[in-house]
Amino acid sequence: MHIVDRRLNPGGKSLVNRQRFLRRAKALVQQAVRDSLKDRSIKDLEQEGEVTIPRDEVHEPSFRRGASGGNREHILPGNKEYLSGDQIERPPGGGEGAGGHQGEGDDEFRFVLSREEFLDLFLDDLELPELAKKKLTSGEAEGVRQAGYSTSGSPSALSIGRTMRNSMSRRIALKRPRGEDMAKLEAEIARLEALAKDTGADHAEELAKLREEYERLERRRKLITYVDPIDLRYRRFEPTPKPISQAVMFCLMDVSGSMTEHMKDLAKRFYALLHLFLKRCYRHVEVVFIRHTDRAEEVDEETFFYSRETGGTLVSTALEKMLQVMKDRYSPNDWNIYVAQASDGDNMPSDTAKTIALMADEIMPVAQYVAYLEVGREEDPMMAMGGPLMRASDLWRSYGQIDGQNGKFVMRKVHHRREIYPVFRELFAKRGLAAGRAQS
Repeated sequence: MHIVDRRLNPGGKSLVNRQRFLRRAKALVQQAVRDSLKDRSIKDLEQEGEVTIPRDEVHEPSFRRGASGGNREHILPGNKEYLSGDQIERPPGGGEGAGGHQGEGDDEFRFVLSREEFLDLFLDDLELPELAKKKLTSGEAEGVRQAGYSTSGSPSALSIGRTMRNSMSRRIALKRPRGEDMAKLEAEIARLEALAKDTGADHAEELAKLREEYERLERRRKLITYVDPIDLRYRRFEPTPKPISQAVMFCLMDVSGSMTEHMKDLAKRFYALLHLFLKRCYRHVEVVFIRHTDRAEEVDEETFFYSRETGGTLVSTALEKMLQVMKDRYSPNDWNIYVAQASDGDNMPSDTAKTIALMADEIMPVAQYVAYLEVGREEDPMMAMGGPLMRASDLWRSYGQIDGQNGKFVMRKVHHRREIYPVFRELFAKRGLAAGRAQS
């Protein structure tokens, strides 16, 4: 998205100030895009739309005289009520000019964004953490490289050095008169003219020949230009395939009977954002969808998001299914392994030890990044009592024992749809940005 500042510049605003304004305006539009996602359905997440930003947010700061305070001197016309030296009481609230708004206010700025602009703003600073160059695959053209020169192209691609080299070669080959030779011939003509004037000697014939030669060289010099269009050379660029790291994202979702419709909606929204992010930002990341109750199965995207299957809860079945798929298709030696798991935290007590063992001993050593999202009810009784946000589930406490290994295993909780996007950005923000937010 490009924002153009078309305001007049009567105050001589510097380029830095105008760029700062454009950055602030883009940040406001980006925030409005992110806020609009809270009320969208899963199917409409990637659609274009209209966003608004308050007019007051894009006003530039300026110095103005305060409505109250300070010493002022005024020259007022005569009146019937006051004499010189009388003290005039300050009107309450600073008077009519105190800055209070009267009547109608300013409208908000409205932006209609295309689908491409919406997604660019939405996914601006996200990435897959710790993407390592394991086995590389040559995919579609990802970059460009210089591939010689061409006789046509963009002015910005003009090669000055190569163009001037061609110009010099052409001028030498066509024997274009040099400026030094023209200057010598002109000086000789001037010398003979001065000599004839001083001594009266007759050099008319010699001067005629020199002037004729000078005119011939001048015509030739004009015909053979210094730089001709045939001299122009432009740097030529061609697309080139770049080796791209292979990665696979395993999406594990609990759809057991303990997951209410509200919890499933939170999990689906998280995975919809994740799927959109992967499709938009990475061409060579495969996504594996696994749903589980007391048994797990690999499903397609449609079944993952819209199937209504339910049952008991055995979390270990999802991890076992993931390990089986890894063994069959995605060797950790060749693929970057990512895991995103969503659950309400309920699990059979007899299955907890197995689940922790699978996660800690078999998945964590080979995974680049594991994100666990625990979803809860919209109105938690503990919140109404002023207690913690959500009660720690058995799975949450068990996963808390796993060594995070410098941020490779991350856990977050959500209980309302408005929390999905902030948590998603926190999990997949670029490392530098995430560290900056954590410090602040």
